[in-house]
Amino acid sequence: MKALVLGFREMEKTQLELVGGKGLHLAELSKVEGLQVPEGFCVTTEGYRKAIARNETYHALLNRLNLLKADDRAQIGEISRELRQILAEAEIPSDVAEAVADHLSRLGDRHAYAVRSSATAEDLPYASFAGQQDTYLNIVGKEAILRHIRKCWASLFTDRAVIYRIRNGFDHSQVYLSVIVQRMIFPEVSGILFTADPITSNRKLLSVDAGFGLGEALVSGRVSPDCYKVREGQIVEKRISDKKMGIYARNEGGTETREIDSNLRQEQALTDEQILRLARIGRRIEAYFGRPQDIEWGLADHTFYIVQSRPITTLYPIPEAGDQENHVYLSVGHQQMMTDPIKPLGLSFYLLTTSAPMRTAGGRLFVDIAPIMATAAGRKNLLTLAQSDPLTKDALTTLLQRGDFIKAPLDEQAAPSSAVDPATQIENDPSIVSDLIQRSQDSIEELKRNIQTKSGPDVFAFILEDLQQLKQILFHPQSSAVIRAGMAASTWINEKMKEWLGEKNAADTLSQSVANNITSEMGLALLDVADAIRPYPEVVRYLHQVKEDRFLEELDQLEGGQEARDAIQAYLDKYGMRCAGEIDVTRTRWSEKPIALVPLILGNIQSFEPNAGKRKFEQGLLKASKKEQELLERLQQLPDGEQKARETKRMIDLVRNFAGYREYPKYGMVSRYFVYKQALLKEAERLVQAGVIREKEEIYYLFFEELRDAVGTHKLDYEIIRQRKEEYELYEKLTPPRVMTSDGEIVAGKYKRENLPAEALAGLAVSSGVAEGRARVILKMEEADLEAGDILVTSFTDPSWTPLFVSVRGLVTEVGGLMTHGAVIAREYGLPAVVGVENATKLIKDGQRIRVHGTEGYIEIL
Repeated sequence: MKALVLGFREMEKTQLELVGGKGLHLAELSKVEGLQVPEGFCVTTEGYRKAIARNETYHALLNRLNLLKADDRAQIGEISRELRQILAEAEIPSDVAEAVADHLSRLGDRHAYAVRSSATAEDLPYASFAGQQDTYLNIVGKEAILRHIRKCWASLFTDRAVIYRIRNGFDHSQVYLSVIVQRMIFPEVSGILFTADPITSNRKLLSVDAGFGLGEALVSGRVSPDCYKVREGQIVEKRISDKKMGIYARNEGGTETREIDSNLRQEQALTDEQILRLARIGRRIEAYFGRPQDIEWGLADHTFYIVQSRPITTLYPIPEAGDQENHVYLSVGHQQMMTDPIKPLGLSFYLLTTSAPMRTAGGRLFVDIAPIMATAAGRKNLLTLAQSDPLTKDALTTLLQRGDFIKAPLDEQAAPSSAVDPATQIENDPSIVSDLIQRSQDSIEELKRNIQTKSGPDVFAFILEDLQQLKQILFHPQSSAVIRAGMAASTWINEKMKEWLGEKNAADTLSQSVANNITSEMGLALLDVADAIRPYPEVVRYLHQVKEDRFLEELDQLEGGQEARDAIQAYLDKYGMRCAGEIDVTRTRWSEKPIALVPLILGNIQSFEPNAGKRKFEQGLLKASKKEQELLERLQQLPDGEQKARETKRMIDLVRNFAGYREYPKYGMVSRYFVYKQALLKEAERLVQAGVIREKEEIYYLFFEELRDAVGTHKLDYEIIRQRKEEYELYEKLTPPRVMTSDGEIVAGKYKRENLPAEALAGLAVSSGVAEGRARVILKMEEADLEAGDILVTSFTDPSWTPLFVSVRGLVTEVGGLMTHGAVIAREYGLPAVVGVENATKLIKDGQRIRVHGTEGYIEIL
């Protein structure tokens, strides 16, 4: 039989389901040498289960609650209120009441106690549930304690606790409540200690909040505490607040709020010696639990008592370096417009493809740029590259200016300017691009033929060999030179036209409808698919109601179905390897789930007239041509006008010939990735047949070498799959930083902007013009419901989002830079766009009318 009540020292690490997260942590704290933890016990979840076991109304209400979503506020409130009433009035089983009385007699009946909730889904490494259930202080006497145990049970169904569980994916019927009964201490000072700074995430910086009286005043937010920061045994910052109020125990039980004596309000709540002593205690607790902690403490009679410790769940993991050196990590996801976590097999392929010093953390990729920042020339080049993302550049500049993490190299002043204009290093010949594209296509066709003959471990050896071919193509000097020349020419035009003619971002218009942009062609090609389907109403009606990916096979039965199927299949043959988050090989491709394209095709049929793709391209050509003519004519009127016009014409030609190619290498890379993936999924099917894994997609949770071993031996510890799935769910809840250090510090950048309108949202101007329209806040491409003239607002876009660009009037993203895919395509389509707008999807509400200032780089909510 399971215990009904357990003392702190009787509990074991395996008893989470019995005593809850808070109870388990208190039990562990009680075992730490030299730590003062007030004595107490837990009324286990077994008591809770017994109290509600036969209550049919309770279980019926719980079933209804499990069907609700977080925004069903009214129903949540009604059902939760009924559940709280049932629990507050529940009879505590007699054997539970007797066990409580027995433990109280051992500790002392007349003492005052704190009665705290401890849920089984609480204080977990990935979900703290802090403040979701209730705590009652200074409770005296057995009857009062039993009454407050029922109140704690009821608090399992506060509206905030229910909504938190829904949002974090917890089943209400699988969460139970234990109740902690702990001897009260009556501190003169109390507060919270974070062993990693909660603002910057710096693991070496402890943060202490302290106020007079009981800690509930701080936890509830009713009092502004003192704040002290400690780094490596030194107090590095103090903020003394005006502490007007404190919560204190009443003699008859319960608590009251009192005003602090005016002489004490501005006094430092803890002495320097006490701050450092508390910091040492914090580090000891952190070392015991093996991760940063959020600790509640009280100071009574010169002794620090620890009343709670839980993991800090909001910290982003630090990439593992395996040494004590200083490292600076730059997010790859922010450069690649894919800040979602990547599954292990996806990480493997990216790591096998790149030659950069790469690290992983939280399911994301980071480049260690510390070696580059250690030299003057390196940091100069890095800051030049970072210009395309001002938030990253500002973060790096801040880190360098501080000088406390990366020291300035001795050659700082001596670094020569080695800037060579890439636009002068390559012949302006468009055939270079067509040759590069042909070489890549021929290589992919050869790969498709050769991989068919491979199976088992041979597939892995073959893929590793072919990855070398991919790297040669990706990093071919001529390919890199073309991309750099196009970017340099665009920058030159913008700088010179502003200097000579006072015109901002002239290259944006000149970039419209350039040649050989595989990604922009993809968006226009889907308009052609719509044209092929539009004449057949029966097919259109059918597509409006399809739910299954097998819809292509069923098209043949309809009038025009064969034409529709051929058009969609031809599109998939060329672009079917693409999808949202395509740098992760494990993501579902359009060829694997063609139904993802159906809403986009139907949207194009509804929003556009026939031949819209061709017209859009020709309109872009015309605008670019007119802009070129206008600029050259204006330049010729200037002093040295002929020379300026000649130089400008050469740069315009470079943009027109080379700028489109920038999108091609990634297309080539994901084309190869899809071939590899199809081969590996065949091996996965064999693993399923052999009973090694349950579903073929489970191979995505293995790294390349682990999968190779599993295919070779037909053996695998399935626990690895289960654990990786849990980790991935945790990673999905994290937001990766642009820049972080090996101390865990997240260095956030800011826009240095003045003269913006009040309430404007600042971002990076990446495509000129002003657009006004209805904001559509869309987080997943497949959920897009756009009408012509809408403004797309999203976290980030990659090439797979391009088909949406043809129907929108403007673009706003939270992530992005001047040369990321969304910015390049927005310029080519002539869409005003602002990227890098922090929290845009939260600050802009779906359906609001907004104005996008693509030339100046800000958004107005109208």
